[in-house]
Amino acid sequence: QLVESGGGFVQAGESLRLSCAAFKILLWRVDVGWYRQAPGKQRELVATLTSDNVVDYVDSLKGRFTIWRDRDNAKNTVYLQMANLKPEDSGVYYCNTVPPVVVAGENYWGQGTQVTVSS
Repeated sequence: QLVESGGGFVQAGESLRLSCAAFKILLWRVDVGWYRQAPGKQRELVATLTSDNVVDYVDSLKGRFTIWRDRDNAKNTVYLQMANLKPEDSGVYYCNTVPPVVVAGENYWGQGTQVTVSS
């Protein structure tokens, strides 16, 4: 299971921190990512953190977003710090492994957390 939290409604330029807690998935052992689904668009991978702590972001997020995992493995949590938010960052954010976890032949997704950025 994956449980995302931390989303909200903010003004452009503000910040949010998203959290992802995992159960039965050891996040420190796998590549993980944050995915975003904007209204009317397909879900896309926007931030990646490999098991050996290499990070990558889509170009539009570089310099503004930071992904990291909690140093305490017992918390089994991954974060996404979002700074200087823009309206185009809005969407539902999901965390998952990279590639996504598959359950019964389909990609498994948590409930996600909604981020809405107003101009």
